[in-house]
Order: sequence, then C-alpha cells, then structure tokens
Amino acid sequence: MAGLRERKKAETRQRIADVAAHLFATQGFDAVAMTDVARAADVSEQTVYNYFPAKQDLALDRADAIRQRLHDLVVDRPRGTSPAVALQVVVFEDIARARTDDLAEQRGQFFALCAGSPVVRRFGLEVRDGQVGALRDALAVTDPSLHPGLAHVHASALVAILQFVGDAIGAAVLRDTRPAADLEDTARVAIADLDAHFHQLVHREAHP
Repeated sequence: MAGLRERKKAETRQRIADVAAHLFATQGFDAVAMTDVARAADVSEQTVYNYFPAKQDLALDRADAIRQRLHDLVVDRPRGTSPAVALQVVVFEDIARARTDDLAEQRGQFFALCAGSPVVRRFGLEVRDGQVGALRDALAVTDPSLHPGLAHVHASALVAILQFVGDAIGAAVLRDTRPAADLEDTARVAIADLDAHFHQLVHREAHP
C-alpha cells in the first residue's frame, strides 16, 4: 500500500510539473500563477504548493536529480578518466535533445526559461552553484590529494561548460531555431581542454 501511495504521489508531482511546463511554454513563466497551474492540472492550489513550495520550483523540478547525477558520474568514473570526460555524456545529451525535441515544448523547459525570465535566471544560477558544490565534493572523494581550492576552481570550470551549452540552447529556442551547428565542436574543445588541465593538475599535485 505504501508503494502505491508513493507511486501516485510521484505521478501527481510529474503531472503538475508537465502542466506547468506547458503553461510556461505558451504563456511565459512570469505570466503564470500557481492558481493557473492548479486549475490546469485539476488539483487544488494547496496540492501544487505541497509538491512545489514556490513557483520557481516548478521550473527547477529536475535540479536535484541532475545535481546528483553529475556528482555520481564523477565519483563513479573509471580510473584515469577526467571529470570532464565523465560529464560529456550530459553535455551531448542536452545538445541532442535540443536538436530533436519539439521547439514549442522546449520553451517551457529550464534552458529556455533561464534565457527568457530574469527570475528563473537568478534561481538557475543558484542551481549552478549547487552543481559546483556537488562536483567539488565528488572530487574530494576521488582525488583527496587535490587542494580544495583547486577542486572548487575545476568544478566551476566544469559547470561553466554545462552553462555555456544550456545558454546556447535556451537562446536558440527563444529564436525558434536549433542550436548552432558548431555547438558540439565547441563543447568538445572545451572538454578536451579541461581533460588535459585535470591530468596536469593531478600530476602536479602528486609530484610537487
């Protein structure tokens, strides 16, 4: 019974998030109120608040899961693999979805919302800060000899690639276009640069 309740709660949460994304896509984040989401999802306003305490939480509904995935990819990466190479799967998945997913639907998703709403952009930067912290913590687990300050700087550089790609996707969506043809190549160059930098960093820390 407990499992059924949890499944129904998860389904309700997802339905509310999907409805909100559609409203954000068609009306814009700033024009949508929590009451609009409740009405469209056919639930009470209190139910919406139970799952999403603030409106920005509807735009950031996957933030925790993504942060955890980034952390796990770095912690679980094969020996000798840099964090940048471990995270490239996320980068290229984001670009691939941006090239194939419906553009109208993408208007209600995180990248486009950040590009179109200063409010979401501000909260999105907090999400990025959380990702930096998660990656810094992951490096503390896998590379404890790395100076904490250097680990933080490297984590920030990793997140900068994610944000660059996300910003490029969001801006393209608002123009009703797909990302630039060279976005993958630019991301590959940035990833290769951080890959080389990390190996140099680890070598230098091991041989001061």
